[in-house]
Amino acid sequence: MKDLRATIRRCDADLVLIGTPIDLRRLIELDKPALRVTYRLQEIGEPTLKDVLVEKGLIEETALV
Repeated sequence: MKDLRATIRRCDADLVLIGTPIDLRRLIELDKPALRVTYRLQEIGEPTLKDVLVEKGLIEETALV
């Protein structure tokens, strides 16, 4: 988090877009205005996200039904 905060502070930006699953403003103090954006994943084709997570051993086959 310390490195991320330092990187953001060094950037010449008018706005920080936050596209992480959690709101970074709760974890680090930003010196620039920030806006959190959200998104939805629409899977098209193979492999699916579930297939990849199962293959990597990050979830069990029965998870994310």
